[in-house]
Amino acid sequence: MSAIHNERTKLTANWLNAMASGVIITGVVAPSIAVLFQFSIGIGFSPLLLTAASCVWLSCGIALHLLARKVLGRLL
Repeated sequence: MSAIHNERTKLTANWLNAMASGVIITGVVAPSIAVLFQFSIGIGFSPLLLTAASCVWLSCGIALHLLARKVLGRLL
């Protein structure tokens, strides 16, 4: 039974880590590339707002990654 628990725990941690990667790519990397190549990212977006939003997305991604590490701590 512990082998099943361990595999489920690893799958959960892997899913959380994949979500963390997606959050960081969506909220930090994509807007940064858009600004770098001067694509239109919407009307009314100031650099300060973009930086603040990217920091929030980055923080969420880091939080998800740390949660995944915590889940891995439950391995038997």
